[in-house]
Amino acid sequence: MEKKSSQWLELWNTLKTNKLAMVGLGIIIFLVFIAIFGQFIMKYDPNVGELKDSLQTPSSSHPLGTDEQGRDILCRIIDGTQISLRVGMISVAISLSIGIIIGALAGYYGGKIDLILMRFMDIILAFPSLLLAIAFMSALGKGIDKAIIAISIVTIPEYARIVRGSILSIKESEFVQAAKVIGNHDFTIIFKHILPNIISPIIVRGTLGISTAILETAALGFLGLGVQPPYAEWGTMLGAGRGYFYNAPHLVFFPGIAITITVLAFNLLGDGLRDALDPKLRK
Repeated sequence: MEKKSSQWLELWNTLKTNKLAMVGLGIIIFLVFIAIFGQFIMKYDPNVGELKDSLQTPSSSHPLGTDEQGRDILCRIIDGTQISLRVGMISVAISLSIGIIIGALAGYYGGKIDLILMRFMDIILAFPSLLLAIAFMSALGKGIDKAIIAISIVTIPEYARIVRGSILSIKESEFVQAAKVIGNHDFTIIFKHILPNIISPIIVRGTLGISTAILETAALGFLGLGVQPPYAEWGTMLGAGRGYFYNAPHLVFFPGIAITITVLAFNLLGDGLRDALDPKLRK
């Protein structure tokens, strides 16, 4: 336990030296805070507006202006933060869990199990992820829960391939062979001895995967397949505001900025974790 604590402390000390990663982490902490406590600081209901206040430019009463239905854009962006983070984190948690199991089985046992599982993963990878997500959404229907399922399915192969490749590189190591000799069950060997030693690329890819999931959620919302009105979601806001681009560009600008900053934050943190976890990349 003490060794693991020292490893995490070393990781944190290394990560602290990466200024961009710390900026990303700071933004993420701020976004999580907004997602949790945003409902207590919103001045207006994000889903209810007054038509007489529609398409107002930024002002003291509405800092980011209002949309075509008179709803406060700032409140909608704050409310959308919770939706975007929830979809991103839950979808990554689901796809990562399933991907780890598939990749671990394929890499550890090899043979026909590896052939069948990875060929199935290759079939999914043969299609562009967004296109495949749209196909799943068309079959499952619209809504945030359907978006989570669709995004989870299309990203499983990425994690499966990472885990499989990592296991192939260390499954013949001495500590794995020793675990087999003393009679450990395969399940114990995989999840107690092997996975803790390949956790670094999984953490990095999972962090970067959240930004990808947020982008795909926004894309589905923009196309009208994700979160449905009147609920606020950044991609849905972009899709609704594109028709007012010339006379009310703030409808598109501010949700776009929210997506950009959030995706950038997770990418910065992911790159920082990659550098901190890989001894070859440490300065």
